[in-house]
Amino acid sequence: MSGLELRGLQHRYPGADAPSVVGVDLVVPEGQMLAVVGPSGSGKSTLLRLAAGLETPAAGQVLLGGRDVTALPPERRGLSVVSQRPHLFDHLDVVGNVAFGPRVSGTPRREARARASRYLRLVHLDGLERRRPGQLSGGQQQRVALARALATGREVLLLDEPFGSLDPELRAAMHELLVELRAAMAPTVLMVIHDLDEAALAEQVGVLVDGRLHQVAPPAELYRRPATLTVARLLGGFNELAGRVVAGPDGPEHRSTWGCWSLPPDAAGQAGHGATLLVRREDLRLAAPGAPPRGPSREGRVVGCRRTGARVVALVETPDDARVEVELPLREEVAAGDPVRVVPEPTATVWAVPAAQTGPPDPSHHTRHTRHAPDLPGSGPGPWDHAWRD
Repeated sequence: MSGLELRGLQHRYPGADAPSVVGVDLVVPEGQMLAVVGPSGSGKSTLLRLAAGLETPAAGQVLLGGRDVTALPPERRGLSVVSQRPHLFDHLDVVGNVAFGPRVSGTPRREARARASRYLRLVHLDGLERRRPGQLSGGQQQRVALARALATGREVLLLDEPFGSLDPELRAAMHELLVELRAAMAPTVLMVIHDLDEAALAEQVGVLVDGRLHQVAPPAELYRRPATLTVARLLGGFNELAGRVVAGPDGPEHRSTWGCWSLPPDAAGQAGHGATLLVRREDLRLAAPGAPPRGPSREGRVVGCRRTGARVVALVETPDDARVEVELPLREEVAAGDPVRVVPEPTATVWAVPAAQTGPPDPSHHTRHTRHAPDLPGSGPGPWDHAWRD
């Protein structure tokens, strides 16, 4: 086993107006999994192809276990790739497909097929060794592809949207299988994916937009503390409150039409500058209008509701035509036209970024804020899969 490191990778396709990958640095520790998420066209698959040796970077390095493999061809890098389509050999049976890698590397036929059978048992396909790919379901074919990648014995596994072509039930089964395989074998895994719930299977998640890496963090931290507006908007579920950081009597504050949100001392460097406060929709609640409570709040009127699974999200319009999303507790209902006051939950957490901060933050200037008041610590639950929460 060995860790994977990408240093300053740059890439531009011939004739393209903009680079596809811009100065990406990533470290996947040995035995861990890192998932890269981003919108279509963000450079995710290109990044994986650079790691695999299927594309040549204009600059930067790919290191495996500290060894520079940038100049090596794919077959000599110690990497295996599983893509969205299984790409199985139709003329070989299942065990022959899985044994193909060991056979190419010189393993005797009997030993290669015995190894293939062991990996087929790991992916729960024992008994199907003699079938051809055309006799398998889509989920079974993807399991064969995964077993084939593992059977090569290579040090790092690269997954390129591996479950994207499967229906929700099969994807859930593959998620469980990936968890099982990681527990049994502890491979080093770099996965590119667009599904946020699938990314939460990894220890670390990187957000790639327009070829630039905006943030790398554990799923729960990414969920609560996006480093930029771009990351927050990709993740979804955040309300953006425009305002300004000022020096208050008890420390820095974020002031807006909502009132004052207390910020930690390290935000003092932003005093006098605009900042956007990020508040998750489940960290707000609706109260009856009237006398404002102690702390930040905003009156408005419900203009609509939408359902997300068992939850209902209310859309509230404030007098200045701003719109705020509030995720209602189970069994709580409101109707369009209801006057309300939006207030933070006692356990709410907010996160502030400089108003113009959409690209990757400059570590020397960006200040991250994890709380908005001394009496409002912690983080509330979210609308995504539980893996994205604490």
